[in-house]
Amino acid sequence: MRAEAESPPPLSDTPRPRTRPRSPRGRTREVARRLAETYPDALCELDHTGPYELIVATILSAQTTDALVNTVTPKLFARYPTVQDLAGADPGDVEQLIRPTGFYQNKTKSLLGMAGAVVERFGGEVPSALEDLVTLPGVGRKTGNVVRSVGFGLPGLPVDTHVTRLAHRLALSAHDDPVKIELELNSYLPPRDRGDFSLRMILHGRRVCLARAPRCAECSLEDICPSSTLPRKRRQSRR
Repeated sequence: MRAEAESPPPLSDTPRPRTRPRSPRGRTREVARRLAETYPDALCELDHTGPYELIVATILSAQTTDALVNTVTPKLFARYPTVQDLAGADPGDVEQLIRPTGFYQNKTKSLLGMAGAVVERFGGEVPSALEDLVTLPGVGRKTGNVVRSVGFGLPGLPVDTHVTRLAHRLALSAHDDPVKIELELNSYLPPRDRGDFSLRMILHGRRVCLARAPRCAECSLEDICPSSTLPRKRRQSRR
């Protein structure tokens, strides 16, 4: 593992390049700077009050929207306010509460399995180490990194479909495997910036760089994006 001293310097300490970055590393760091200016207060859009609620909400967010999850979790947390309560929950009751999120039977198994494992193996406290988080039922690296970065304020770069799409369009990574994308982007960014970078990439993917019709004319990254759909002359004038 690379020593901490060899990590890239904080983005705020690195001067903004005068020319268009040509390497994935240079583009990643320039993208991070611009997104920090565009979304300075980027926050996780899943409502939660701590790691327990966050890990539950993140599991529920699979194949659905954060907004829909936020309509379901208030009743779920009112019924099961602690991980110990959820570990002993009736599966049928949980299924009814989370049914609107879809795949509710599988999600119920994941939630109860996760809660039981946290109680049995971690003393009822959601762990913060990624190697522990990914051992919990229903928790992969993406969910684990969400909990680390948002719930604990630790380094973690969740790679979802938005981050994957933007990483490809911006030529930050050529990998298709989310784990390889995560590790490559980690090598370009200081640990303390990774969580915010992911949140901002997700927001940008939801608001501007849409899957079917990217809004290149509105994009703060357009002039450094190899996938821009704007005519070349217009792009040159913008630069």
